[in-house]
Amino acid sequence: MKGVAIGENGQLRALIVRIEGPAESPEQSEEYLEELLFLTRSAGYAVMHVFTYGWRRPDPATFLTKGRVQEVQAYIEVHKDAIDFILVDAELSAVQVRNLEKAWGKPVTDREGLILEIFARNARTAQAKAQVELARLEYELPRLAHQWTHLSRERGGIGLRGGGGEQQLEADRRKIRKQITQLRLKLKEYAKQAAIRREKRETLPRVALVGYTNVGKSTLMQLITKAPVLVADRLFATLDTTTRKVVLQGVPFLLSDTVGFIRKLPPNLLQAFLTTLAEVKEADLLLLVVDASSPGYLEQLRTVERTLETIGAADIPILLVMNKIDRLTPEQRELLETTWHAQSPYPTVFVSAATKENLHKLYAQIVTLLEQVALSKK
Repeated sequence: MKGVAIGENGQLRALIVRIEGPAESPEQSEEYLEELLFLTRSAGYAVMHVFTYGWRRPDPATFLTKGRVQEVQAYIEVHKDAIDFILVDAELSAVQVRNLEKAWGKPVTDREGLILEIFARNARTAQAKAQVELARLEYELPRLAHQWTHLSRERGGIGLRGGGGEQQLEADRRKIRKQITQLRLKLKEYAKQAAIRREKRETLPRVALVGYTNVGKSTLMQLITKAPVLVADRLFATLDTTTRKVVLQGVPFLLSDTVGFIRKLPPNLLQAFLTTLAEVKEADLLLLVVDASSPGYLEQLRTVERTLETIGAADIPILLVMNKIDRLTPEQRELLETTWHAQSPYPTVFVSAATKENLHKLYAQIVTLLEQVALSKK
């Protein structure tokens, strides 16, 4: 077991339990842990301690083995006044959550619940709020019998009432199913409205920024469009698609920024955001942004590729934008550029949105590829 201890005042305090994957390398394990810590802080929580365990076949009752449950329990008994809830970095069933809460005496949530919290905090428009609410209700429905509500109470979420037996439970289920139906109808209406807006736009080529969350897409959007865009060093800062008209070297086009992707993004969240991701499916060119300074940049790229395939956008031309090269040493940059150009299936530009290095090369590549797209449509 490995552990870290961090604390901040004025926040809910989390104890994290992370299970390494069966084929994780030490480098991957370190990067996944950093991502998990970033996720937790992006949700506004302080991380008090982390348990990291090697892979074992999940126990149907508690997910964790009996010994691990007892080890975490012993830690909680000593530090119970410094811990508000436990985050298990996995997909837990309602039964597993209930049994872990019984053993540990603290509220328990899983990875999907944490990501839902972040989405709820970052939703700004009516559409984004409806998408997040739909995902939350679909997440809560199978867990109604258990009814953990610690995060909802603290963050002003759904706040399901504690039921008075089976009758109240069934009433709550009917209520949530009705809300889900209403939200799906509302999102269909948003999709129709978005389609009408797209049809009314100028008949310009469409370019969409896609990529892992927090790789610099919004910063690039701001630089290319020269328009104010939210730029924040946190995960999922952007949930709503922003579209701006751009003219580069005399070539006009529409540029859209989209929600970032992440490893193990819950399927119901992806499904809920299909309306927003319609901009991606209808693009003529994708700017796939990758953090070149990340040791896991290849996995980030594969995650985005799989997501594009899932939403039906795998055949759209891609310009790969290797961002954050300012964080690499000259030797690292030379090695990366040499090896990448030899193996990449995509045209690639190495840039730094922070220092604006090679932005002229990015602009030239966008124009060249848009001209190729235009010729292919003739």
